[in-house]
Amino acid sequence: MTYAIKQLIGALTSPVVVTLLLVTMAVIFHLSRRRVIARYLLVFAGVFGYCASTALVGHELLAPLETEYPPLREDSSLPGVGYVVVLGSGYDPHGNVPITAALDPDGLARVVEGIRLTRRLHAARLVVSGGAPPGKDAPAIGYAVLARELGVPDESLTISSEPLDTSAEARAVAKLLGKAPFVLITSAYHMPRAMKLMRRAGTRPIPAPTGQRTGKAHRWHELLPSTEGLGSTERAIHEYLGLAALATGLD
Repeated sequence: MTYAIKQLIGALTSPVVVTLLLVTMAVIFHLSRRRVIARYLLVFAGVFGYCASTALVGHELLAPLETEYPPLREDSSLPGVGYVVVLGSGYDPHGNVPITAALDPDGLARVVEGIRLTRRLHAARLVVSGGAPPGKDAPAIGYAVLARELGVPDESLTISSEPLDTSAEARAVAKLLGKAPFVLITSAYHMPRAMKLMRRAGTRPIPAPTGQRTGKAHRWHELLPSTEGLGSTERAIHEYLGLAALATGLD
């Protein structure tokens, strides 16, 4: 499946877009005098839009993904593991914003964790990954900027700025590292799909998920619509669709 098609599917399955499509269908049925169906569609659109925008639903959808791989134990020594690989996320440098603002929250958590584990595990090399379409800035470049500013020397840094998605990143890592074991860092909700793709590519990843969003006690305000809830639901839908594509061989 091409990158453009994946992006299109991702856009069309966004909770906001799905809600708008349902409302549009309801209007069409109403104008065609099929008003019972129109009412049902409007009710469903309202219920779906509300549920998808609450943190309670979003976190419940993310929880099975985030708990599949536990965080890397702090007492892990992992002798013989010489690489830490950080998967790409969002990067949008503009104006004079600092690098910590140009990276999106997921990417910032990933690369900081990568730098931390590289030092703690005394790994020989930090591999930063993530490309971008023409005209955009590659996340791997942003990761490298921050890594250098936080003291990672160039000789310990490898930049993989070509892959546009996780599947391509897995192939690039396989070409770069072969069968050498490495610590894989990505967001906890993304780790199940990333591990499947890495293993399918023939690599030997050791999961080190970060940026966990779930696991906290629920609060009443999670029942209120919010951008956090909407973002969590959207991430979960994206990952479940990706896992489904992998299971059916469409990725």
